[in-house]
Amino acid sequence: MNALAALGAWALAALRRWGRAAIFFLDLLRALPHALRRFSLVVTQIHAIGNRSLVIILASGMAVGFVLALQMYNTLITFGAAASLGLVVNLSLVRELGPVVTALLFAGRAGTSLTAEIGLMKAGEQIAALELMAIDPRQRVLAPRFLAGVIAMPLLAILFSAIGIMGAWLVAVGLIGIDAGNFWSIQQSGVDVWRDVGNGVVKSAAFGVICTAVALYQGYETEATPEGVAYATTRTVVISSLGVLGTDFMLTALMFSTGR
Repeated sequence: MNALAALGAWALAALRRWGRAAIFFLDLLRALPHALRRFSLVVTQIHAIGNRSLVIILASGMAVGFVLALQMYNTLITFGAAASLGLVVNLSLVRELGPVVTALLFAGRAGTSLTAEIGLMKAGEQIAALELMAIDPRQRVLAPRFLAGVIAMPLLAILFSAIGIMGAWLVAVGLIGIDAGNFWSIQQSGVDVWRDVGNGVVKSAAFGVICTAVALYQGYETEATPEGVAYATTRTVVISSLGVLGTDFMLTALMFSTGR
């Protein structure tokens, strides 16, 4: 009976946490029109989030492009399909690696920063001060950051894919010796803007919703102590990463189903 009672208590606590998170997300969506009316706040947050993540996004994209070109060439040459290297690298980046790796890097860099920022505002009683002044912190603080994260994620994913393709071009043409014209022409003929690039952008926007909402929720609900903020940043990375990977599978199954 003790084990059954403990299981029931755990299930009730989990349901309460999910309920609070759902209510928080709905309140955040209701606050978005107020953020749109003060779009300068959103632009400021887009700039801040982009600057926090841009260097690691570009460096990681270049490194991934280098490695993809080498690995794919060694595989394709076995089947006599080395000429398709540019197409394989492009599709790998714009469909999958660009959105997913960008989201994971975003969660580890900008997501933790957002959590710590909101958590410290709560610890410093700035959130309470806004409420005392009859200012809804969701409208003034959270909604602009949420909208900025949703907008910034696709932009960062596009930059990741673009710099990754450039890195693959450097390796393929400069190191391996593949014809540059063939490298680009096969991408033009084999990549569909809407089905491939467009679906990658949709993926990255969905990941932006997940990562930013989790980061803001963890910061807003954290205990107002240094230990609480530290635990919240850790939870942000773990929950965001699991959410991104799970959502990626579902979106991939819907977008690139073989049954279409």
